Amino acid sequence: MSDMAFQDYYPDDYSHCYGCGRLNENGHQIKSFWDGDEGVCRIVPKIFYSGGMKDILYGGLIASLMDCHGAGTAAAAKARELNIEMEPGAMPRFVTASLKVDYLSPTPVGKEVELRARVEEIKKRKVTVSVTLSTDGSVHARGQLIMVQIKED
Repeated sequence: MSDMAFQDYYPDDYSHCYGCGRLNENGHQIKSFWDGDEGVCRIVPKIFYSGGMKDILYGGLIASLMDCHGAGTAAAAKARELNIEMEPGAMPRFVTASLKVDYLSPTPVGKEVELRARVEEIKKRKVTVSVTLSTDGSVHARGQLIMVQIKED
């Protein structure tokens, strides 16, 4: 998984998510990659994703970005654990069981946002992931996610 993003390996029928679906032309289409043992994603949210103040990023978008990046990192970590030969359509699929976000400080709009995810635990179909969201090296939010792998029938 070097040049392709985690999300590029999702099956087509699982690629329509507003946050990370490569087939959703109106969505964010975030891209996550390995940086050592961390999943990393960078995106510049559009200015209209402001919160109560026009220069502050909307908190719901922060949660959404953490959700999609956490799911991608969980899937990529599970693929690593299972030694899955990665090719398009081969990525395990995950859904969110729990998402907790702590907002530490306002996130400015119009700047590149960096999300970093670290897998805390893989236990069968459950993957626990911690995520930070920062701009210019300042962490503005921390998240804790529990992702569950979808059973393949």
